[in-house]
Amino acid sequence: MSPRSNDNTRGSGQEATPPAGAPPAAETPRPPSAAGRVDALRRFAAAARRGRGPHLASCAVLLAVAMTAGAVAVGGDGRDAARAVPGVSRAVSADVLVRGDLDTAIRSLQTHVRQQPRDFGAWAALGFAQVERARTDGDPSRYTRAERALARSLALRPGNDQALAGQAALAAARHDFAAALDHADRALERNPYSERALCSRIDALVELGRYAEAAKAATVADRRRPGVPVFTRYAYVRELRGDVRTARRVLHRALDSAAGPADVAYVATALGNLERGQGRYDTALRHYARALAADDAYLPALEGRARAQAADGDRAGAITTLEQVVARSPLPGPLVALGELYEDRGDRAKAREQYALVDAWTALARAGGVDVDLDTALAAADHGDTAEALRAARAAWDRRRTVHTADALAWALHRAGRSAEALPYARRATATGYRDAAFLHHRGMIEKAAGQDRAARASLTAALRLNPGFSPLGARAARAALEDLEAAR
Repeated sequence: MSPRSNDNTRGSGQEATPPAGAPPAAETPRPPSAAGRVDALRRFAAAARRGRGPHLASCAVLLAVAMTAGAVAVGGDGRDAARAVPGVSRAVSADVLVRGDLDTAIRSLQTHVRQQPRDFGAWAALGFAQVERARTDGDPSRYTRAERALARSLALRPGNDQALAGQAALAAARHDFAAALDHADRALERNPYSERALCSRIDALVELGRYAEAAKAATVADRRRPGVPVFTRYAYVRELRGDVRTARRVLHRALDSAAGPADVAYVATALGNLERGQGRYDTALRHYARALAADDAYLPALEGRARAQAADGDRAGAITTLEQVVARSPLPGPLVALGELYEDRGDRAKAREQYALVDAWTALARAGGVDVDLDTALAAADHGDTAEALRAARAAWDRRRTVHTADALAWALHRAGRSAEALPYARRATATGYRDAAFLHHRGMIEKAAGQDRAARASLTAALRLNPGFSPLGARAARAALEDLEAAR
C-alpha cells in the first residue's frame, strides 16, 4: 500500500532527436497497445513452458523488443516525438504535467525537447514522467528511456536537483533503494524543498527497513512540503508501525486537500487499500468508487476494487475486474491474484497461464534493470519453484531488511520444509506492529509446522479476524489449519 517508487544508470540521452532519414510523423509506427504487450508476454510464456523458446533470461531482450515494437533498440523517445502533440511552455510546471495525463505529458515533453534540446528541466521532467508511466503500465523498458533523459539533463546542467530527484525516483522504481537514497540526498543538498526528492527519500528508507529514519524523514517532508504526496507517505509510515488510526486520519486530510482528479484517485485508492487490509470491505469499495469516479481508468483503484470484491464474496466480479487490469498492465500482483481466483474456482489451466506470465514479466523487468527478487519469491513460493523462491527471498533480504522481505523469506523457508529456520523471520515480519493478514497467516502456518500449536491458533485466528477474505486460497488454508488444530486438542 506504500506509494512505491523504484535505479539509475547512464546513457547518452540523445534519443529525442531522430537520426537523419527518420520516417516522417505519418509513417512512424505506433508502439503496441497494452493488449499487444500482454499478448507478447503470453506468447513468450507459452514458448518457455513448451521448451521451444530460449531460456527466459537469454531472450528477455527479444521480449522487450516485441513489447515495445523496437523502441528500446531504436530509441523510442525520438520516434514518439515525431508525432507528439504541440510542445509545452517552459513555464508549465513539470509536476502539473506528471500528475495529469501522463501520455499527453510525455508526448508534449518529447516535442518540447526536440524544439528546445538544451532545456535541462524539460529533460528531467521527461525522465520522471517515463518512470511514472512505467509504474502504471507495467512496461519496464521505459526505465531505459527515463535513464537517458535524466542523463541528458545532467549533461546540460550538472548536479541539477530536478534530474537528481528523477534519478532517485528511477532507482526506487528499479528497487535499488540504496541508490535512490543517495540520489535523493544529493538532490536535497541542492534544493531542500524538492518534493520529489523528499518523497523518494521516505520511500527509500521504508524499503530499506529503516523505519525510524523514515518516520523522521516524513516529519521533515511534512514540514517543508505538505501536500498529497507527502501525506500519503506519512500515513504509510504510521501504518507500518501499527498506527492505523493516524494513517486513516492523515489520508482523509490528504483527500480533503486533493486538488484534481489524479490526486483524488490516488488518495482514495490509498484509503481503500487501508480499509481493505482491516477487513472493512464496504468502506474500501466506497473509496475505490470515489477514485474511479475521478479517473475511471486508474488501474490501482481497479485492482483494489477487484481484491475487495473477492474478499467480500463477489468472486465473479473480482475476476472480471482483474481481467481488465491485467489486460492493460500485466504486473505480478494482479496476475497472481487473478491466477488464485481462477484456481479457487477450479480453472487450473487459466491459473497456470497467469503464473507463467509473472515469469515472463520478471524476465522483461530484469532486462530493464529492475530488481525482481521480492516479486519472484512471493510468486514462486506458492506457484512455482520453491528452490528459486528461497534463492530470491534470501537475495532480497540481504539487500533490504523490511517486514515484507522478512515475510517472504519466512514463507520461502517454510515452503522448502525449513519451518524452524523460518520462525524468527515470521516473527520479525510482525514485530513493528504492522497488521497484515497474509503475514499473520504465514506466521501461523509456520508455527503449526514447528509444533507451536497455541501460537499457531492465535496467529491464524488473528489473520481471519483482521481480514477474513485476505486471499481466496490463503484464507481457505488458514481455516483448514485451524480446524486441524482444534481437532488435535
